[in-house]
Amino acid sequence: MSLSEWFTQKRNICVKNNIKQSDIQLPENFWIKCNKCSFLMYYKNLNQNFKVCPKCNYHFPTSSQDRIHHIFDLDSWKSLNNNLSSTDPLGFSDKKLYRKRLQDMKMKTGLLDAVQTGIASINNISVACGIMDFRFMGGSMGSVVGEKLTRLIEYATKIKLPLIILCASGGARMQEGMLSLMQMAKISSALYKHSEAGLSYFTILTSPTTGGVTASFAMLGDLIIAEPNALIAFAGRRVIEQTIKEDLPDNFQTSEYLFKHGFIDLIISRIELRDQLYKLLSLYT
Repeated sequence: MSLSEWFTQKRNICVKNNIKQSDIQLPENFWIKCNKCSFLMYYKNLNQNFKVCPKCNYHFPTSSQDRIHHIFDLDSWKSLNNNLSSTDPLGFSDKKLYRKRLQDMKMKTGLLDAVQTGIASINNISVACGIMDFRFMGGSMGSVVGEKLTRLIEYATKIKLPLIILCASGGARMQEGMLSLMQMAKISSALYKHSEAGLSYFTILTSPTTGGVTASFAMLGDLIIAEPNALIAFAGRRVIEQTIKEDLPDNFQTSEYLFKHGFIDLIISRIELRDQLYKLLSLYT
């Protein structure tokens, strides 16, 4: 239904039932305002533009399922280890029991944990891919995230596939303590074997990519790619400023700042990501 048709229908309802038009509310998420430039747009138009603002190029948060749809060939995605789910090894609780928090996240997102892994193709080039989802507990890396990524890397090494990991994470999952920190070394070790086999590995850093994820596999790619204006960091800005007793630049911890200082290799818009990945895979393979 077009916008004019929607307003016409609602106006007729108002006239028939003697209701003020001001009392009729727009459907939830019918219109979306850009967080950066305040441009108002129809939500379907935003979705068709890969959730990128057409005016200022602001990249809205998006889900792992949307990224699968945007990047890979239609119906080429084959999930791996999709049955793994976190437990509560420490019996952790803060404002809510960790096991209850996990249940709530599963219901809210439809995912079992903060990463999807699988095999797919980009213009018929097969790749192994892990896609982190910030909606699930801030994309935090717990035992299941580490295990799924490690199994993915080992499988890619075995069948000799290039590897792509899209990172979106607040870091290691505090509710699993040392078990979450162990995943940094486990994933890095698997990546070393993948590299020794002569296979390429690309990381794509989205906003935010922080903490233990940044300190391990996110920065180990043969090519490190980032979305525009993504937040990429290890520690928080305030922590660093208090430690070094200096003020930091306004654009500190953005992908543009890191690109300028040699920490990442490319900045690629989400709209162009599929085509650019195809070109890079063609070159590397």
